[in-house]
Amino acid sequence: QVQLVESGGGLVQAGGSLRLSCAASGHTFSSYAMGWFRQAPGKEREFVAAISWSGGSTYYADSVKGRFTISRDNAENTVYLQMNSLKPEDTAVYYCTDTRGSWGQGTQVTVSS
Repeated sequence: QVQLVESGGGLVQAGGSLRLSCAASGHTFSSYAMGWFRQAPGKEREFVAAISWSGGSTYYADSVKGRFTISRDNAENTVYLQMNSLKPEDTAVYYCTDTRGSWGQGTQVTVSS
């Protein structure tokens, strides 16, 4: 059974940084592309970033491009989301997912103005 567990969320002031982690178990992590989505209160879940199985290709939503960086460590079965220059509009629950359609439970990120 695939399990994805996010961590690293919290409360931060605008302009600050956070690093989210997503630890995977139950499948061959390095075989799958991974992604981060987020869902703000009252809004639909939206794409944030994705990374290919090798880490050689990355993709970002326009709203986070230049501020967020996705990376992965296949030896540690973990994908990361480094978030810099955070804005209040980045406040959301952040979810990790893979190309099998598995989802984590989410981690809350709150950015105060």
